[in-house]
Amino acid sequence: MPVHWFALVSVAVSTGIQLVVFLRWLHRRMRDDAVNRQFIRDVAHSHLPHIYEALHKIAIKQGILLNLPPNVRFIDFDDGSGKGTGPFSGTNE
Repeated sequence: MPVHWFALVSVAVSTGIQLVVFLRWLHRRMRDDAVNRQFIRDVAHSHLPHIYEALHKIAIKQGILLNLPPNVRFIDFDDGSGKGTGPFSGTNE
């Protein structure tokens, strides 16, 4: 093999390796975003009501009148199919 073939092979190999590393990074980032989204949803639905209840009990002991806690509502921009269903996606249902 002439020397220039080695250059072409090395470029092809390095490009392939960079593509694989990029795809691994992209997959990890997408997975981390999904985990973070689920964590925030869990905190909002499971823990915030208990936190607001405890704060109201503390406020009552100190004689402070508080309003009702706000409702937790989510706008889901991504329904898992890659097509958003939120207000900016153009497919409001």
